[in-house]
Amino acid sequence: MAQIKHEFTRYEVARIIGARALQVSMDAPLLLKISDEDLKSMRYDALKIAEREFTSGVLPISVKRPMPKKTNEKLKAVKEDNVDDEKIAEKEKEIEKEIQTNADEMGLVNENDADDGIIEENSNSESE
Repeated sequence: MAQIKHEFTRYEVARIIGARALQVSMDAPLLLKISDEDLKSMRYDALKIAEREFTSGVLPISVKRPMPKKTNEKLKAVKEDNVDDEKIAEKEKEIEKEIQTNADEMGLVNENDADDGIIEENSNSESE
């Protein structure tokens, strides 16, 4: 199979040869004229016959590969989305404030607990 052009992937080659071998094993006509001696040397193996047909290039098989679609709308949206680090930091602060107010409303945060107290506890335990 070293003579095969690199237009097919190895998975496509396996699929093509396997499909053709199935056809040959179901008594499909051979696309190559192969002598009886060659058939006997191949032991009438459908895979070897299909491989020989593939390497000779007589199989009328093409592979349709889907290509991703790139639309101008998607590309424009990406190009127009110029966000500064300052805007990102502002949005993060707004989100944190919303989370904190929602947590206060739900009663998830005690007024006695302070964010700085947690950091101080962690820094004291690390220094010990």
